[in-house]
Amino acid sequence: MASSKARQRALARAKTERQIARRAAAARRRRQWQAGIGSAVALALIVLVVIWKTGGFEPEPVRASECAWTSVEAGSGIVDVGKPRTNDIVKNGVKTMTISLGQGTVTAKLDPSKAPCTVESFTYLASKKFFDNTVCHRLTDAILQCGDPSGSGSGGPAYRFPNENVPSPTVDPSASASADASSTGNALYPMGTLAMAHSSEPDSNGSQFFLVFKDVQYPADYTVFGTIVGGLDVLTKIGEGGNDGSNQAGGGKPNQDVKISSLTVTDIAPEEPSTAPSASTSASTSASASPAASASSQS
Repeated sequence: MASSKARQRALARAKTERQIARRAAAARRRRQWQAGIGSAVALALIVLVVIWKTGGFEPEPVRASECAWTSVEAGSGIVDVGKPRTNDIVKNGVKTMTISLGQGTVTAKLDPSKAPCTVESFTYLASKKFFDNTVCHRLTDAILQCGDPSGSGSGGPAYRFPNENVPSPTVDPSASASADASSTGNALYPMGTLAMAHSSEPDSNGSQFFLVFKDVQYPADYTVFGTIVGGLDVLTKIGEGGNDGSNQAGGGKPNQDVKISSLTVTDIAPEEPSTAPSASTSASTSASASPAASASSQS
């Protein structure tokens, strides 16, 4: 009987010892877990302090725009199709601009490395079909001017942008007798030049451009953004058709309707002509009125 009671007491004591051991182990695990959490929190606080001291919580500065598109108030001839992107502008490679006219097709090689914002603008406007079904509103004996959706010489998109790749002033010896051509502010725009037209205000480029089919002297103030590589014969025939002389500064509306049915810009380089244009189309240098003189707003 005594041995039975002793055995029960021993079992009870062993059970109690096991319970105490389990509680001690649980308490030890809890302390370890709490210590781990505390260390993690302390480490996180240290990291946050370091980031704060090094300016990590300051907002990332906004990258300056690569191309500045200045808004234009809505008005007669202004067509709002939004604005091109301001960053990640393409500045290399070659693009092809294809102009489909009723008289034939003109192709030009665009150079983003020299006039990235101008090429970006034309690529954007072409994607919006901005030039489609518009007329070329001005013709002289050396250039054809297009790109105004209103056909008035004062229209364009709802933004303007600065000049790029302006030629250096030169003097054409063959026109030295002309006061206009002898000005040190003038430059030679050779046959095949593709350039922007604008108003007399600075940095007022929009959508109007001119295609040079005979060497011409103009102020060194127009962005050259491409070279005509096909269709100079088309432009020469349009020039031979003459104009109505309606522009007081020179030239006027083409006598034959010149309409752009479509204008596209692609990333594929154009095929260069196998032979140069005949010398007869560029034998003389014209001193006709510059594109800036054809309208009060933009031309």
